[in-house]
Amino acid sequence: MRRDLPYALSGLALGVLLLGNAALAPDAAPVRATDVALVLVMAAALAVCRRNPVVALSVVTAAMLAVHVRVHPGVSAAFPVLGAVYVAAWRGHRSAPALASLVFLGGFLARDISVASADRPDQQIAERTALLLGWFLAANVAGLVARQRRAYLRQVEQRAIEAERTREEMALRRAGEERLRIARDLHDSLTHSISVIKVQAGIAVHLARKHGEEPSAALLAIQEASSAAMRELRATLGVLRSPSDRDSVGLARVGELAERTRAAGVPVHLTVTGQPRDLPVEVDQAGYRVVQEALTNVARHAGPATAQIHIEYAPAQLTVSVTDDGRTSPARPVTPGVGLRGMRERVTGLGGTLHAAGRDGGGFAVRATFPLDGAA
Repeated sequence: MRRDLPYALSGLALGVLLLGNAALAPDAAPVRATDVALVLVMAAALAVCRRNPVVALSVVTAAMLAVHVRVHPGVSAAFPVLGAVYVAAWRGHRSAPALASLVFLGGFLARDISVASADRPDQQIAERTALLLGWFLAANVAGLVARQRRAYLRQVEQRAIEAERTREEMALRRAGEERLRIARDLHDSLTHSISVIKVQAGIAVHLARKHGEEPSAALLAIQEASSAAMRELRATLGVLRSPSDRDSVGLARVGELAERTRAAGVPVHLTVTGQPRDLPVEVDQAGYRVVQEALTNVARHAGPATAQIHIEYAPAQLTVSVTDDGRTSPARPVTPGVGLRGMRERVTGLGGTLHAAGRDGGGFAVRATFPLDGAA
């Protein structure tokens, strides 16, 4: 109803203009109650013109023709019809506005000709009819143009909504394609080499036992480490190929990691303080990877050493530390490699801090702290 209010007010304004012009025109007939009723009918029809344009146009055309025949108020009787023609064309109707224009123009011209006096030249009638014809043509064309513009704007808006909706889908599709490419590259570059190591280690263990010899601890550690590497590589490739970023590793599997490191000849002691609880997936994975990389560095660089893993659960933070008593000294500068840089990126990316340096008295310490209170 609020959207129909401008149409109703326009109908009332045109009705007042029409009655005023009829009262002032010298050749107009007196306005009677029937004429006022016809004007009110016109105003009511314009009030519903937006919802029922064809019906409103028919009522307005008939009412204004009747007023013109009865009162002859001049061209002001055409104004409501022009408005109804424009609205009907704007709402998508073509035949009805054109037909109403012809009917009104024909009736208007017939009335002018029938009451024309001898002192009124035909040129004046022709000029007024031509003027009305131009107005009706303009109203029809303007309504069609307004409709086309409205359809164009609606199409542009729909395209913008569609582009916004598909933007995220395109980004996810590109990310998935990149993940598949990385998975293929990892598979081509690593899987074959690790498989060869695993197979060769298994053959060596089998041959040693076949000859009645006990395989060396280093050989068994290589076999176990290659099997674990294959499992983790398959899991990583599965994550890269799937839409989820969840991994199967976490701090709950640090015990398995410690066992494999012991099998490789490095004594490892694991200590957990605080109350273990469910952690955010990213923090859980990052903590596991920090321990894994730190133990790998101990096995590679510390020489004969013992490693200590300490996991501390606090209400607001998680602390993961790995220390060893190897040959690294605090005076020896530490050159960050790919492993340390990767650890630091994981930890700082989650809002945590990483400290990696030599210990007083020898050895090396890695300590990562992750916030659990939403600071990340």
